[in-house]
Amino acid sequence: MNHGVIESMPLWLSIPFLVMLLFIAIGPLFFHHWWEENKNKLIVSLVLGIPVAIILITRGLTHELMHQILFDYIPFIILLGALFVITGGIHLKGDIQAKPAINTLFLAIGAILASFMGTTGAAMLLIRPVIKTNSERKFKVHTILFFIAIVANAGGMLTPLGDPPLFLLYLRGAPFAWFFGLFGPWLFVVVVLLLLYFIFDSYYYKKEPAAALKSDRTHIEPISLKGNLNFLFLIGVVLSVAFLNEQYLHIIHDNHYFGFIREGVILLMAILSLVTTNKKMRYQDNKFTWTPIIEVAFLFLGIFVTMVPALLYLKANAASFGLTSASQFYYATGALSSFLDNAPTAVSFHNLALGMVDSFPGANLVASIPETLLVAISLGAVFFGAMTYIGNGPNFMVKAIAEENKINMPSFFGYMFKFSLIILLPVYIITQLIFL
Repeated sequence: MNHGVIESMPLWLSIPFLVMLLFIAIGPLFFHHWWEENKNKLIVSLVLGIPVAIILITRGLTHELMHQILFDYIPFIILLGALFVITGGIHLKGDIQAKPAINTLFLAIGAILASFMGTTGAAMLLIRPVIKTNSERKFKVHTILFFIAIVANAGGMLTPLGDPPLFLLYLRGAPFAWFFGLFGPWLFVVVVLLLLYFIFDSYYYKKEPAAALKSDRTHIEPISLKGNLNFLFLIGVVLSVAFLNEQYLHIIHDNHYFGFIREGVILLMAILSLVTTNKKMRYQDNKFTWTPIIEVAFLFLGIFVTMVPALLYLKANAASFGLTSASQFYYATGALSSFLDNAPTAVSFHNLALGMVDSFPGANLVASIPETLLVAISLGAVFFGAMTYIGNGPNFMVKAIAEENKINMPSFFGYMFKFSLIILLPVYIITQLIFL
């Protein structure tokens, strides 16, 4: 490792990374039709990423660049792709009575599933049945908003599979079981949001027109689940992430390239899902397409390459940023996770914490940083991903599906002012006061 080059890393080399994140933030808002073409996302990633790669290579930082691609980007895409494929083979349908207790139960189940099949997987599995169940009701926007907060974000806190930032922290050394230690804040936020949702839904249920409630009672379709074999493949992915690592396989500790044993098994689970799942159910009933995962692969190629200079700069200049406590890390990670993608945000603050180990003498280190900072980064990245539509990948997907079903969702700023700032932010502040 070229320590002299890393310590002299100029800040201006982080500009392509910021531009990349800016494209992700404003692309869907200001040039939607151009941005929705995946080839244009790849063009942006290559235009920004190739010059950065060339500069890193000429500065003698080829090892850092290759490590980022081989040991972060490839495992990241393989895991997300496998979860996307496997959950795309599970079909849940039905239309039961949309009482507040039933809707709250849907969201509670989603919060539990999110940690084990990913926030994207849980959201895509449940959003259509939730919309179908509430199709006869007049007031349903609040249900989608709380669905985004609970299922598409907060629920994914308990394992590295739950949310991309947690998997990247796992790749940096956080043990699989360590994330179970976040059960307290996970339970608090999920229960509080479920209680708030139940209160809101009960209020709106009483305002429903009599004709809507009568229609809801008469249009009943039993809940059914197909593609159950995919749950075995999902378990296979969970066990791979939990046990196929250097903590249990010393051969991986001796040679990191053997770590791809895990990725090989995860890929095998995805292939088995594709081969065994009924094609009509996957492609017609579930409306499965490869577009979303291709989008993630193209975007994160640019993100992972352009973020290398930013990560090196943060690590080398950590002491000058003035962040000295877990609560500061929580809010700083949360603020950026609200408007940028929460996965690279978590990695950036992990690198910042790497440069601050000496400021926490005697601290218990997890993933090479003080454990209290790792807790703050994890909570901030996952919870605050719900603060805007762009904070976490599933948010926009849920919004798009809701709008396809003629649900009039709030605008980008409407979502913040009518929901996240007045409901989510107070819950997150109380969470920090209790747990950090």
